[in-house]
Amino acid sequence: MSILPLASELTKTPLDQFGQDPWWVIALKAFFIFLILVLLTLFNIWFERRVVARMQHRVGPNVHGPFGLLQSLADGVKLALKEDIIPKAADKVVFLLAPVIATVPAFITWAVIPLGPEVNFFGHRTPLQLTDMPVAVLFMLAIASIGIYGIVLGGWSSGSTYSLLGGLRSSAQMISYEVAMGLALVAVFLYAGSMSTSEIVFAQDRLWFGLILMPSFVIYMISMVGETNRAPFDLPEAEGELVGGFHTEYSSLKFALFFLAEYINLATVSAIATTLFLGGWAAPWGVENVWDGANSGYWPLLWFFGKVFIFIFMFVWLRGSLPRMRYDQFMALGWKVLIPVSLAWTVAVATIRVISLEGNINRTYLVAAIAVLLVVTVALMFVGEGKGEEAEAEVEEREEPHDAFAGGFPVPPMPAGGAVRGAAAPLSFATGRTTVTASAEENHE
Repeated sequence: MSILPLASELTKTPLDQFGQDPWWVIALKAFFIFLILVLLTLFNIWFERRVVARMQHRVGPNVHGPFGLLQSLADGVKLALKEDIIPKAADKVVFLLAPVIATVPAFITWAVIPLGPEVNFFGHRTPLQLTDMPVAVLFMLAIASIGIYGIVLGGWSSGSTYSLLGGLRSSAQMISYEVAMGLALVAVFLYAGSMSTSEIVFAQDRLWFGLILMPSFVIYMISMVGETNRAPFDLPEAEGELVGGFHTEYSSLKFALFFLAEYINLATVSAIATTLFLGGWAAPWGVENVWDGANSGYWPLLWFFGKVFIFIFMFVWLRGSLPRMRYDQFMALGWKVLIPVSLAWTVAVATIRVISLEGNINRTYLVAAIAVLLVVTVALMFVGEGKGEEAEAEVEEREEPHDAFAGGFPVPPMPAGGAVRGAAAPLSFATGRTTVTASAEENHE
């Protein structure tokens, strides 16, 4: 049974409809996208605080505005009024441009995301999408990768070791997980037969790609958490070794721009997942059967942002539930697990598509063989990882225990360190060239 209404029942928006709007329609669309993203950022910050507070049995923001809804606005005003500091060692031009480079691509990506079908927009018929192109998904990935430059340049231009290490760590993380993310989308292209976002939405008229291509969907969800530097993958901002990461030296509005870029990217990857895997703006299954106008007019905006908020809630849920991963474990997950599985799954999907179009081999046996191959591949990865951990454990056992009192360093022993139960443990400390050892009884005498 169809999850979505048939494509013929939806108002299609072919590529030739884009680029025909008058300039004032394009300007209004761009303005409304900017306004929606700014308001969505303010709401997401409030939503994250309220959800995490509820998970931790706290109240959360509840003072500024009804239910604390204006708390994010108050924080933005506070950031704008703070003193703007530029370190003496910073490269001022790059230091000022880095937040802008990180923020602008986050807005541009939404230019090709379909928000709804063709509607009456102030007396003019136009699709609820700023523009579209045959390679729209590649455009989104390319623009998103530009934002990495803002983070790298921000860390490098600060003149701080912590910021530089945070920028390098963040760039390595984002580039690594962009590879897995891009490979996860190849299967979508193969099934949709297009890289246009609006055509991918219409290609999911019978069944969402999130159900057909479940491995791609799971890989994309893991990759988008790593791409946005969110917990448990928020390693560029690890307080223990990097303080605040790449934005340690930033303050006032420049820090607010990095903060804005992070939350817009949070909404962007959620919107991409909605478009490519959950049918985009189309109503969920069953709604069209009881309501004929569910996929017409401005109602699809409700379905689209409802699906986006499901992913945003998942981000908040992960942040409130999981601890931060170790960096080597995180990179191993990307390079040793996600990328190989993505490659194997892409080959499997391409084989299934070719055979289904030609119809020469039984697809049931083919799918079963590919599933067994994937299971064996994943099992071999974990077996190799287990052997590596056993080797590390053996090396640790061979190492001699460290003597805390070597060299006469004045470190008191643990309470159980005495040779005789109840006897006072000896104290060892260095005085010039002579090492003095005394017990508590001798000191008492």
